[in-house]
Amino acid sequence: MMTEKRQTYTAEFKREAVRLVTEQRDGVAETARNLGINVHMLRRWQQEDTANTQVAFPGNGHLPPGQEELRQLRDEVKRLRMERDILKKAMRFFVNESSCGLPLSPSTTTRGRWQCSVRSWR
Repeated sequence: MMTEKRQTYTAEFKREAVRLVTEQRDGVAETARNLGINVHMLRRWQQEDTANTQVAFPGNGHLPPGQEELRQLRDEVKRLRMERDILKKAMRFFVNESSCGLPLSPSTTTRGRWQCSVRSWR
């Protein structure tokens, strides 16, 4: 089964389609039919154009500056959380290792220090 390639439209085409809706007053459905595009897509273009006239239709996956910064910050938070989790696992591993090769367990006789314990292997 072959997948269809997603159709892309230029910012100029989108602006012209929105202009046709507003100036010719044929309506969104009629204009979409004439242009051969989906009605919902044309409505979304119309909303984008009225909401952000300056940065509407940035194209090629480019986000508005605020959205781009938000995406970068979310990516950084994700990366930092992964690093933190790796360090936590490494810390647990090294804390449980000892010079005698046995897992460590807290001892009440050594005032909170860790010491080798054969008992924890069971």
